[in-house]
Amino acid sequence: MLQVQDLFAGYGETEILHGVSAVIDAGEMVTVIGPNGAGKSTLIKTIIGILRPTKGAITFRDREIAGRSPEELVTQGIAYIPQNSNIFPNLTVLENLEIGAISRRPGKLHLLAEALYRYAPWKLLGGSENADQTATVVGHLTEQEFRARVAHVTDIFPNLKPKLGQKASSLSGGEQQMVALGKGLILDPVLLLIDEPSAGLAPTLVTLIFEKIQEINEHGTAILLVEQNAKKALAMANRGYVLDMGRNRYEGSGKSLLIDPEVGRLYLGG
Repeated sequence: MLQVQDLFAGYGETEILHGVSAVIDAGEMVTVIGPNGAGKSTLIKTIIGILRPTKGAITFRDREIAGRSPEELVTQGIAYIPQNSNIFPNLTVLENLEIGAISRRPGKLHLLAEALYRYAPWKLLGGSENADQTATVVGHLTEQEFRARVAHVTDIFPNLKPKLGQKASSLSGGEQQMVALGKGLILDPVLLLIDEPSAGLAPTLVTLIFEKIQEINEHGTAILLVEQNAKKALAMANRGYVLDMGRNRYEGSGKSLLIDPEVGRLYLGG
């Protein structure tokens, strides 16, 4: 599904990635671990188009996407959950999900419906020109489709169901991370890029968030997970990559990396 080949990228004159390569197959959970400054977040930001690579290739579903904008990549089925500033705290949980739905990739029927709605919305609604237009399109989703996606998100995160009308700032740290993940899932992505989801969370919440990420993957969404909690991340990964100083250091199945004595000594605390 995604192939990164010999990728070089960084910030201004500072190069962080020095020829990183990785592969993610459909439905896989792939984890990227490594020490601080290894280039993990830089890798994920370059894949989603926040950073432009200086060299190398990124192929998604057999199409070259290196250097393309995040908004274009989202329409192709990639969603990104950043480590920080990943929700709108002054909006409600439902409003956060609505913001996520705006960039949902449109199918042909959705595009047709939007075109017809712009031409004669009241006819589509079966009423007069002044009819209530709430049952139109939320971004590229009809209202019915959006509600179905919200139901899917709250099935995965039942804690959020009774709190859809609450401001996101009133939620616990774990629940806010659920909102961030839910915003990504509203897009119905085929590939979800997640950067440090356990950062700043209490240990019990870390376990819960990891369980939910695994549940999302079990529903068929491929996941590229960048995570400092290396042991937990590798334990549930199909495959993993260890980055160090912006280069590939180790790669293999999650289980093989977890029991590798050198990986354990250098990156897993023994």
